[in-house]
Amino acid sequence: MLNTSNNNKRKMIVINGGHFSSLAGFYEEISKILMKDADWKVGTFDGFDDILYGGFGVFGNKEEIEIIWKESRKSKEDLGSNATREFYENKIRQGKPFNIQLIQQKLDELKEGKEQTLFEILVEIIESHPHITLRLEDN
Repeated sequence: MLNTSNNNKRKMIVINGGHFSSLAGFYEEISKILMKDADWKVGTFDGFDDILYGGFGVFGNKEEIEIIWKESRKSKEDLGSNATREFYENKIRQGKPFNIQLIQQKLDELKEGKEQTLFEILVEIIESHPHITLRLEDN
């Protein structure tokens, strides 16, 4: 959902965690929201990071936006340790072009509680963009 009329003049974008339960579902949802009317779809962390710079999709380059992530607690669970473990295990099974040694290290660190979950990686990507404000909501 996109709403351009809020009090602080930022473009408001709403991600609804109730609309997906996997990383692929997140990418599909974010593509519908941020890349509507575009042929390109998000499918990787790097691709997600790229569209947040703006300049294509629904907002301009470095345009001030606010992302509201509704049902973020659900997303945190859906994209938590179990999903992250599966994500890394799938990459290890696929082998090349992935760096299996690095991915195994990330998987081992995840099991020890030291590695970020998919949810935490996505939040970090959003927060790395100074023109974006992220608000996590549980409803």
